[in-house]
Amino acid sequence: MKKKIVVLTGAGVSAESGFATFRDTSGLWEQYDVNDVASIEGWYRNRKLVLDFYNQRREQLRDAKPNAAHLAIAGLEKDYDVDVVTQNVDNLHERAGSTRVLHLHGELTKVRPENGHYDRDYRTDQVIDIGYDKVFLGDTAPNGSQLRPHIVFFGEAVPNIEKAIDLVSRADILLIVGTSLQVYPAAGLYRYARPDIPIYIIDPKDVPVRDPRIILIQDVATKGMEKFIGMLAD
Repeated sequence: MKKKIVVLTGAGVSAESGFATFRDTSGLWEQYDVNDVASIEGWYRNRKLVLDFYNQRREQLRDAKPNAAHLAIAGLEKDYDVDVVTQNVDNLHERAGSTRVLHLHGELTKVRPENGHYDRDYRTDQVIDIGYDKVFLGDTAPNGSQLRPHIVFFGEAVPNIEKAIDLVSRADILLIVGTSLQVYPAAGLYRYARPDIPIYIIDPKDVPVRDPRIILIQDVATKGMEKFIGMLAD
């Protein structure tokens, strides 16, 4: 039986694809107020601004390509049972070839009616895949409701967190790539890993987590994945 690797990824894994991160210097938060474009209050306050923001991000994603880190993560499936749990809303893991990707914070290429209930009882049949198309005020779902980004805004529940906890709890190896472990609830997922398994973290910066299971690979995602694969081979 193949060992199970669960890979938890954040914005840092897509940064080398030219996809801007939100929290780093020169990140998107410096150009936009998070409360305006990524909160449920911002959505109700100015839907047009939010739609325009995600239209721009979708256009950026269309031109982005998976980098070596995405490809290396997908390549792990040759020898391991792999699940990717990502905080990212891009589709670069899927485009790199990863076959099981759980999106915690939604998906940029999808929309849903604003009156849908995105929780445990959320009707996934209401989600519409629009690819890289734009969405405007007045664009409605089949039920007549305004379409909104299929994104988990600040102030909303993270419905896939329980699925992520289950995956992490069954991992034989936990790999964390490109996340500073500062955004909850995803930041606490590593705590659900079994006490006897290794936890690898790839990040160019030191991480604010102290746990005897953690092996820090202090590098960018692409180079860090090369090192990680070398460690697996040793």
